[in-house]
Amino acid sequence: MARATYRLTTHDGLSLHATTYGPEDADVVVALAHCWTADEEDWHYQVRDLLAEHGPRLRIVTWDHRGHGRSYAAPERACTIDDLALDLGLVLDTLAPTGRLVLAGHSIGGMTLTALPQHRPDLIDRIAGLLFVSTSAGGLESITLGLPDVGPLLRGRIPALLATRARLYSRANRRRTPSIERQVVNRFLFGAPLRLRDAGLVVDQIINCPPATMSGFYRDCMRHERSSQLKAYDGIPTRVLVGSRDLLTPPDHGRRLAAGIHGARFIVAPGAGHMLPMERDELVSAQLLELVAAALRDGTGSTTAAAAGSTQTA
Repeated sequence: MARATYRLTTHDGLSLHATTYGPEDADVVVALAHCWTADEEDWHYQVRDLLAEHGPRLRIVTWDHRGHGRSYAAPERACTIDDLALDLGLVLDTLAPTGRLVLAGHSIGGMTLTALPQHRPDLIDRIAGLLFVSTSAGGLESITLGLPDVGPLLRGRIPALLATRARLYSRANRRRTPSIERQVVNRFLFGAPLRLRDAGLVVDQIINCPPATMSGFYRDCMRHERSSQLKAYDGIPTRVLVGSRDLLTPPDHGRRLAAGIHGARFIVAPGAGHMLPMERDELVSAQLLELVAAALRDGTGSTTAAAAGSTQTA
């Protein structure tokens, strides 16, 4: 399968790293937007499964968000969900200008999809399927991570703490053991069972995030509220997945998001945490593959919508 990497320049002059698999003229394009503090490897299981199932019939696009992975660092003021939506538009315009779209977003990647109708309404007619994974349409300022509510004053210090910790583990200091990050990943990001290789990947992604990525996107997520944009997706085959033990975007957030899109299906993964593309890779891949199969048939997605509006446990 043909794989290629690219450097794209954003509207505000930042450099993004992107990867494609498959032909430029494919009828269906799958674009995978990753989690905050992660990179395109967030979706590596799904890329594997898409290639195994459909091979050259698809074009798959992954990229590192601004300030993440192999994309260049971004100033804190440019670490916003609005900018991520504009970046997504750039990625699609450049690397997938034609073909039906199946878009998937994990965490802040899903929030990016909720901002797309505002910034790129011209893309909506191309969308044949949507997968929201462990994400939210708003109201994140009330999340306590399963801990006692610390109140607005202490919560307001979190961005500075994140930035300070990121500076301690810059790329120049990676020989140090990131014990706190390992504890955070194991305690707050994953449910059970925990695969150590997945947790290790997430720790590595986190310790490579610049300070502005940590603090800037955290601040913007606390302001994120895009429930009113969801109706633009009414009727598009949509799946919303969440882990029952997700502390960052709890099940109520997924339920609210699904309720905002007519026909969306809401699915809860028992025992899973926030990192569903890794810890429940088979579930996430199966839902994505169903959306892709419907898009490849060039139908209306009737098989996807048959259980529309239902809540499932998987």
